[in-house]
Amino acid sequence: MSLIVAARFTTFPAAEDAAQKLFNAGFVEEDVTLFFVNPRGQHARHPIGGDTGTDAGAKDSPKGAGMGVTLGAVAGAVVGVGIFAAFSAPLVVSLIAAGVGAYVGSLVGAMLGTREGGKGVHHSAFHEESRDSGVLVAVHVSPDNQFDAARVLREAGGVAIERASGRWQQGRWADFDPLKTPVPLNEFAEKHA
Repeated sequence: MSLIVAARFTTFPAAEDAAQKLFNAGFVEEDVTLFFVNPRGQHARHPIGGDTGTDAGAKDSPKGAGMGVTLGAVAGAVVGVGIFAAFSAPLVVSLIAAGVGAYVGSLVGAMLGTREGGKGVHHSAFHEESRDSGVLVAVHVSPDNQFDAARVLREAGGVAIERASGRWQQGRWADFDPLKTPVPLNEFAEKHA
């Protein structure tokens, strides 16, 4: 594992300026990279997008669908019996009405369960993330020069300076995880500045 120091910038020009200052301070190009960190919840962890497998608001939709099937089947049967009695329709019409009622009821119940299930817990997975979006400048460092890198990044306007242990391959932070909580380096950098 490699020792990495990183800081967040609001724009690419500011991050590029910080990278140039790192080069001027003696860091080599293979040890400096910059990349954009997406906003919370937008890291495309799943093939269709997003970071979570389910929406917190959809938690109660199966219960709502089950209740909707029951109520819809009863309502459909009542309508079917009414049609059967009023028009002397065949029994199959009553069964079809009950089936349609159950289907419509399951849809309505699932939708109501979705709407009500999200109260108070909507986007709860996103609040667990502690990393803000922005352009991250990462530097592959040694224990001897980590505080020099932090100082240069801080003086260049970098915020949320962090220290991490990760895989540095081909001039970039190969195993960067935007969901992992960063370990701040500010208090260490200020003591050694």
